[in-house]
Amino acid sequence: MAWIKRNLFFVIGGVVALGLLGAAGFYIYTAWGKNAKASADLVEVVGNLKTLADQKPPPGNDKVDNIKIALGQDKQVKQWVASAAAYFEPIPSIPPAGSVNVANFSGALQNTLKQLRIEAEAAGVSLPPQYDFSFASEKNKLTFSGGGLEPLAAQLGEVKAICEILFAARINALDGIQRVHVSDDDQNGSQSDYIEERPITNDLAVITPYVVTFRCFTPELSRVVGGLAKAPGNYIIKTISVQPAGAAAGMPGGPGYVGEMPPGGMPMTRAGEGFAPPMQPPAGQPTAGKGALQTVLKEQLLRVTAEVELVKLLPKN
Repeated sequence: MAWIKRNLFFVIGGVVALGLLGAAGFYIYTAWGKNAKASADLVEVVGNLKTLADQKPPPGNDKVDNIKIALGQDKQVKQWVASAAAYFEPIPSIPPAGSVNVANFSGALQNTLKQLRIEAEAAGVSLPPQYDFSFASEKNKLTFSGGGLEPLAAQLGEVKAICEILFAARINALDGIQRVHVSDDDQNGSQSDYIEERPITNDLAVITPYVVTFRCFTPELSRVVGGLAKAPGNYIIKTISVQPAGAAAGMPGGPGYVGEMPPGGMPMTRAGEGFAPPMQPPAGQPTAGKGALQTVLKEQLLRVTAEVELVKLLPKN
């Protein structure tokens, strides 16, 4: 103790020096940690810049600002989407959306099916017996599953629009139209009215598939394609399969059918639609005179199955 008293200032200075050395060590340690973190952040930033610079195209340089160009192109695309929306006219629901209930949907369904049958008859389009245009499950129902009325009303309007395009094209017969399941009530009917696909939703629209099967000749088929292209709703023909109608042998459009037989023995098809190849007479029999009508083309009835997608824009937020 005497030594401490004699060297008090020395002891106090040593304690202070040790404290300062400890504080300096702690400062150096914390600063080293911050420096290591800053170094890691710098390496990450440099790596990101190198990655961006190596992209094709790169974000740009002092001469070309690709980011600014991309923002300008994004603005142009949005303007184009806004202008193109006019070509995607929605098909009205039956009854109108927002006012659908059990009573008015049931009545609208009956009236629409009746109207479609009348329009088919007026256009000379044959239908399957008692055909309900894929709504056989719902036509006689008085109650419906919750949440299914609005989608059913939308489909009823879309089915009506598609059928009217077919009727306007004067097809020979409508064999069927198939739609996607949208309600629990759809599970109770004939599954031949439905397809297993589902609507596809993206950032802009909902794409709903339908499959229609009908019989016609080539002029009517071209009118169907043209009608879908010109319709207010935006239709996309995804796939189309065309084959002979396959009616009974010897019947119009079926195997072995060679058309009406005018004088002279030359088979003909529908008036104004072309001619069938000339039939060869049996050996030993005289051929038709030079004045007989030569047939050069035979058209036969076709059975067409088309998958049609309906594009519906999503409501603007």
